[in-house]
Amino acid sequence: MEDRVCPGFKFSGIASGLKKNGGKDLGLIYSEVPANVAGLFTRNRVQAAPVLFDRQRITSGVCQAVIVNSGNANCCTGDQGIRDAIAMANAAATGLGISENSVLVASTGVIGEQLPVAKIEVAVPDLVASASSKGVTDFAEAIMTTDTKPKVVCRQGHSHGKIFTIIGAAKGAGMIRPDMATLLCFLVSDVQAPSAVMKEMLVAATDKSLNRITVDGDTSTNDTVLLLANGKSDIKIESRDQKATFQRVLDDVMVKLAKLLVKDGEGATKLVEIIVKGAVTDKEARQIADTVAHSNLLKTALFGEDANWGRILAAAGRAGVPIEPDRIDVFFDDVQMVSQGIGCGKSIEIQATAVLKKPEFAITIDLHMGNGRSFVYTCDFSVDYVKINADYRS
Repeated sequence: MEDRVCPGFKFSGIASGLKKNGGKDLGLIYSEVPANVAGLFTRNRVQAAPVLFDRQRITSGVCQAVIVNSGNANCCTGDQGIRDAIAMANAAATGLGISENSVLVASTGVIGEQLPVAKIEVAVPDLVASASSKGVTDFAEAIMTTDTKPKVVCRQGHSHGKIFTIIGAAKGAGMIRPDMATLLCFLVSDVQAPSAVMKEMLVAATDKSLNRITVDGDTSTNDTVLLLANGKSDIKIESRDQKATFQRVLDDVMVKLAKLLVKDGEGATKLVEIIVKGAVTDKEARQIADTVAHSNLLKTALFGEDANWGRILAAAGRAGVPIEPDRIDVFFDDVQMVSQGIGCGKSIEIQATAVLKKPEFAITIDLHMGNGRSFVYTCDFSVDYVKINADYRS
């Protein structure tokens, strides 16, 4: 969808001086009418001030605006951090002429530094004035940190002859693992749905998307996912069929965003789906997929385009799940590298290496023990990942 417009919503993104490079660092989502809202937040026990603030405010179930800054996480900043989060929300509310209680906030960037909230307060009038129905790309750029490109997905669905829209914008390139409970994800729609129903659908969609990705195995202190729905389409999500229709579109948007996050992983050159099937249970399959996806040895082999299948079996074997090594088959896309726990030979390895040269592919591990199945998206580890994170605060 070219215009990336969702009725009743406006977006903006500007530079307020928070980033040293002078780039966009302040974003706004505004609904022309109060919207119902649902959210999920980091499972990390160290939680940033915006997360603590939003956890309390979102209990109302209503939100009309979200203000987001990059360049500073406002985390481990004590009581002053909470005061700054409040000041940030109040500045947006004043600028928009809406209730202070209807604004949520999010931050991303360096941990442990006080937020220069005065710069945000000064910039809010320009932020509000530049808000546009077509401004979602500006918003997506403003919330980036080490991301190399903005991440926006827009999809439409049909219900009882009417069209509804979902737009999602996300940021994240490092400090990412499947622990949603540094990624931010904001979704807006013009449907009408109770907050409790939205929360159920958001949890389900997150489990299929943001909880299935890893870049480096780290969990951010600021992870936030928000879903706003303003009812402008006059489509009420009530019946089972309507819920299923909306769920499919929401899943599609969030899976595409999740893949964009992994593809843009710090220094990443490959998007790899780790599929585990034939496990005793889905839970055990997921545990093995997680362990393989987080294996640094495998991730470096992916970068080196080395079909080192031994690292896959070694990771599966330490996942804490009972397996029978002499039953395991391993495939790189359709190329079988391992049969019943034994490598298929050097000639096959050449074919597998050709798969590894592709920017996207799948590694399938078949345990032949049951019907359990799961998957995780991961990426390779490159030299650039080390460089980016060694220089992050400089």
